[in-house]
Amino acid sequence: MAAQKDFYIVLGVSASATQDEIKKQYRRMAKEHHPDSNKSDPKSAERFKDISEAYQVLGDVKKRKQYDEMRRLGAFDSYSPRSPRGGGRPGGGQQQGGPGGTQYDFDVGGISGLGDLFSSMFGGGGQRTQRPAGPEAGQSVELTLEVPFRVAAIGGKEPIDLEVNEECATCNGSGAAKGAKIQTCPECQGRGTISFGQGGFAVNRPCPMCLGKGTVPSAKCPVCHGAGEQRSRKKIIITIPSGVDTGSKIRLKGQGGRGQRGGPAGDIVITFQVRPDDDWSREGLDLVTLVPVNIAQATLGSKVSVSTLNDKTVSIKIPAGTPGGKRFRVRGQGISKDGKQGDLLVEVRVEVPEKLTAEQEKLMKQFAEAGGLEY
Repeated sequence: MAAQKDFYIVLGVSASATQDEIKKQYRRMAKEHHPDSNKSDPKSAERFKDISEAYQVLGDVKKRKQYDEMRRLGAFDSYSPRSPRGGGRPGGGQQQGGPGGTQYDFDVGGISGLGDLFSSMFGGGGQRTQRPAGPEAGQSVELTLEVPFRVAAIGGKEPIDLEVNEECATCNGSGAAKGAKIQTCPECQGRGTISFGQGGFAVNRPCPMCLGKGTVPSAKCPVCHGAGEQRSRKKIIITIPSGVDTGSKIRLKGQGGRGQRGGPAGDIVITFQVRPDDDWSREGLDLVTLVPVNIAQATLGSKVSVSTLNDKTVSIKIPAGTPGGKRFRVRGQGISKDGKQGDLLVEVRVEVPEKLTAEQEKLMKQFAEAGGLEY
């Protein structure tokens, strides 16, 4: 039996790596091995899946701590099963684990809850005997969606492309070819799990032959090759509510992977990342924009026209003597969210000309002299 992959090896980091180092390495490898960037490599999807699985555990401080404990117990070394109950060392030697050479064959499910951890990580566990044959919910997907500032502020629609695991439509999730017989798995004898062990501990994990089902078909489905599910790409139009900000989340019920054996579809959880804008920023529900004025306008006073985020135009009166950085509030022209309405904050930016004509320079000197200024 193949050993469970060591997540540190999968990510290419040492067991002493910091959380920040693990995060950076994951991002680098995920970008390098993403299926969209390696369409000519049929194995890239599997590598990407392994990388994501490893980061889901090592990227979480609590899960990593529990994983390290399992790793310390030897749960991820290469040991072959000797019997349904215990494991044997390579070469078939007996495991000795106590006085007088007694073999200890504990199930990890009874040791400080590590069996529950193993179950949550790998779909197996000390008390599990077989994958449920009833309906299973489809795959839920979490993703980050970058949206333009304007769309985040006033709402809109954005398309997304998803890849999800769904029940194979050809075999309806059975993994069997048409007319094939479903037989008890010869590897796990129908239990859906097999055991391996080290140092007196036995750990159960899903059977690699039947994938935890406990049964195998006499002939595999030619489409999914016996897995019962397929990688499927789907395009969805996302409705973005007004007022979302970086870190905002929405859940789309039933928009994820199709369920198996009549189970409900999974969900899509979207975390928004708002793209900065050159002309706009926000403070809560208030929008902030800059309006440039020249020295004469700021000194003598003026009126300026300002566009709102909804492409309307409002007129702002700039009083004489307005300094740079002064803000003017336009009520009700900000972001609308949850029944609340923000305002538009127009900030004055006084622009100084880089060059003057001879006539302009003469007038500026007269202005300075009249004010008693030296230049």
